[in-house]
Amino acid sequence: MAPPGGGDSRQLPAIVTREDATARSARPGRGTRGPALQPAAEAFLATLGNPGTARCYAGTLRALITWAGAGTPLADLDDTAIERWFTGRWGHQAAATWNTHLDALRSASRYWAGQGWPGGQLAPGLRRRRRPPDRTRALSRAEIERLLSMPGVSLRDRTLWRMLYETAARISEVLSLDAGDLNLRTHQARVRRKGGAADIIVWQTGTARLLPRLLAGRTAGPVFLTERRARLALPAADLDPVSGRARLSYRRAAEVFANASGGATLHQLRHSALTHAAEDGASTATLLAYSGHTSVTSLDRYARVSPDALARWQQGRDPARRRR
Repeated sequence: MAPPGGGDSRQLPAIVTREDATARSARPGRGTRGPALQPAAEAFLATLGNPGTARCYAGTLRALITWAGAGTPLADLDDTAIERWFTGRWGHQAAATWNTHLDALRSASRYWAGQGWPGGQLAPGLRRRRRPPDRTRALSRAEIERLLSMPGVSLRDRTLWRMLYETAARISEVLSLDAGDLNLRTHQARVRRKGGAADIIVWQTGTARLLPRLLAGRTAGPVFLTERRARLALPAADLDPVSGRARLSYRRAAEVFANASGGATLHQLRHSALTHAAEDGASTATLLAYSGHTSVTSLDRYARVSPDALARWQQGRDPARRRR
């Protein structure tokens, strides 16, 4: 079945602010078939308080608009066709990627239903996938040290990697940081956690030594920037007001780290930090504050003892070693 409509998504910004949505009308053009997909998506994105979530969900909706057509009324979206499109586009991806894009569709359709717009839940036949357990995601302390001291790494990337490890923050939280969010004296920054909660992250001396060099006197704009000026129109909040360089994207940051590390992911820096903190005896309350989790269940997979720590424990209690 051919996808409905035939427009493109070039009008959809990476993030739509509440002011933008208000200017376009918070309840875009309605008829018997409901608003068109493009303004409905923009209205939904304007409600998201977390910039990282907004960028991620915008990517999903942009892909949907490219496929279905910007002017397609919500009521004309065909669930069966959307399920085939979604499976063809993300079916080969990891469970976490599949779930993230599916969450974007689910969240948007719930918002649209709350506005009284027709269409209902998009692709109700799709289900979230279970993430297979991976007991090796935490990098060893030696591997972390090698990555953080690797020669030939740019100041930007070295600072980003060390901050991710020392704060155990999510990559979206760190990339969303602006210079004004930082308190260089106390080694702290304000972040917006997953779900929108305001919180504080804290780093150590390694990051504290690198940040002033990276900022070079900048007091506004994103902390982590692209290497060149932005070539596309972007929201002012995602641009350095002096150089015109844009906020570093997750995709680019992940690509650089994967190439340098031989295939590791940026998330493994967070995972490793939490695992190492648990091995060092951090309490559950401290780990929850460190990670930004609100559930002990969510924390469980990070707090598992690493193979290296298990080996050290076994060596320490080995009777033969103690006799020597």
